Amino acid sequence: MAKRRKFDARAGLPIIALGLVVLVFSLRLVNLQVVEAAEINSEADGRRGVVETLWGTRGSIVDTNGEPFATSVDRFDITFAPVNMSDFPVIDQETDEEITVTVEESLQQIAEITGQDPAELRTSVDAIIAADPEANFGYLAKMVTLEEYQKVRELRIPWVYFERHPERVYPNGTVGGSVTGFLGSDGTPLAGLELQYDQCLAGTDGEETYIRSRDGVAIPGSIVTLTEPTDGGSLQTTLELDTDWRMRQILAETVEEMDAKYGTLTVVEIDTGEIVSAAEYPSVDPNDPSAVDPEFRGSMTFTAPYEPGSTMKPITAAMLYDTGVVDPNETINVPDSWQGPEANFGDSVPHPDQDMNMNGVITDSSNVGIALYGQRLDAATRYQYMQDFGFGQTTDVGFIGEETGLLHNPADTDSHTNLSVMFGQGVSTTVAQMASAFQTIGNGGVKESLQLVKGCLQEDGELTDAPETNSTQVVSEEAAALTLESLEATALNSSVADRVAVPGYRVGIKTGTAQVVNPETGLYEEDSYITSMAGVAPIDDPQYVVLVTLANPVKITGSGSTATAWQQAMSYVLAANDVAPSPQPWPDITVKP
Repeated sequence: MAKRRKFDARAGLPIIALGLVVLVFSLRLVNLQVVEAAEINSEADGRRGVVETLWGTRGSIVDTNGEPFATSVDRFDITFAPVNMSDFPVIDQETDEEITVTVEESLQQIAEITGQDPAELRTSVDAIIAADPEANFGYLAKMVTLEEYQKVRELRIPWVYFERHPERVYPNGTVGGSVTGFLGSDGTPLAGLELQYDQCLAGTDGEETYIRSRDGVAIPGSIVTLTEPTDGGSLQTTLELDTDWRMRQILAETVEEMDAKYGTLTVVEIDTGEIVSAAEYPSVDPNDPSAVDPEFRGSMTFTAPYEPGSTMKPITAAMLYDTGVVDPNETINVPDSWQGPEANFGDSVPHPDQDMNMNGVITDSSNVGIALYGQRLDAATRYQYMQDFGFGQTTDVGFIGEETGLLHNPADTDSHTNLSVMFGQGVSTTVAQMASAFQTIGNGGVKESLQLVKGCLQEDGELTDAPETNSTQVVSEEAAALTLESLEATALNSSVADRVAVPGYRVGIKTGTAQVVNPETGLYEEDSYITSMAGVAPIDDPQYVVLVTLANPVKITGSGSTATAWQQAMSYVLAANDVAPSPQPWPDITVKP
């Protein structure tokens, strides 16, 4: 029988001690996991798994050369954590000794940088602390500049934090403002290209996460980027900034001088259909949209139809020449009025019966003459030509809020309207439509899609979202050339000839004056007119269309009110783009055989 081993107290003591240690840790573990778990988790929530937004910057809107109409800059909110707010040590850079920076000193430094009143800042902070001393968030300043943010950050205050906000700015104000549009205070696009091309411009925000220490600082090495932010693309327009600035300057002077309600000045490149300028006055400053009346916060170029008056006559001439129903060498006898059972109208200036060719009709702006020639073409055919020129429909620009204007189907209208449409009454167009029609005439009868945007330029240099364009032969090259001749005849022989001449260049113009129609009654308003002038230059090698409109001019109520502005605008455009002068000698043009 084996002997029973005696208990060795010295050998058993370590085992007992180890058991006690295990028991203590087990009890502590149970306390942490069960008794204190809720409190610990609540405390840790402020230090772990913090997710922050990485902002994607909204892209710029730029001109054809990359100059900005709209861009984004960084602004920052400066915040603090009341629960962590305390004096803190720093190393003095001069003495290399540790010094203490007090809360009061910190707030004083922040106020000096941000331009705030130190006493008011202290009062605001005290109110936040009084409301909740354990709070992790409160504002010290909102939307400070990048420079101010960098200076505050250099203070290295451990309880101060920053939130970045991109802010939209428009460095050229009202120049281009009517087409660029603007954003709301919350960054939502509200108008113009900002809204139409939001998908191009909008950046995509990213996210990062990090573990935060008790004092709110990210623990080094704990930052993990979950999603990279993506900046928006740059929207490249066809506008040319300097030209648009100069056009608006000319227009503003004209509107003020003529005491008009508003005006537009549009420049289109004939070969491409690109809009070089879409100036308006008054127009919106996207930095402060509320500073202008609501009716001027959009683009009148696309959204304000008007009766064009006599600028429609060259369009009628082009379709008549194209169908061959008018010979450029023939003349007709033109009285000063048209009297019929369903149509009564006359020329603006009484005159004896006289013989006129088409050049004479356009030069004298004879309503009766264009109607006598125009009735040779049936109304349905004229209607189709008008549609082919782009009337009664939006342009290919597709601008937000763009209007179609009014083009009646002749089957649904009376005889008077079917005739008056030929001289621009009983029909309404937008500035964009009329500029496009003159582009077609200047381009040998080929209508190019009107363009305001080239596309969305991505970070890698790729141009995406380029709008589809079309070329359509509306009238023959010969018909377009004969129409250009009538425009040149008008520039040389009309009452505004001396005022529209551009030294060294052959130019062609057509004036227009029409009464404003009250949209509620459908009747013409007395003493309320839209005056306009559309023209092409050089006639020998057409490069540009310039179109000026004025609403309700007071000083000069006729189309002569636009003459000086048109001449200044075309002169600038030709010179700025190094367009070669017209070769000599210039041809003789027969107006009244």
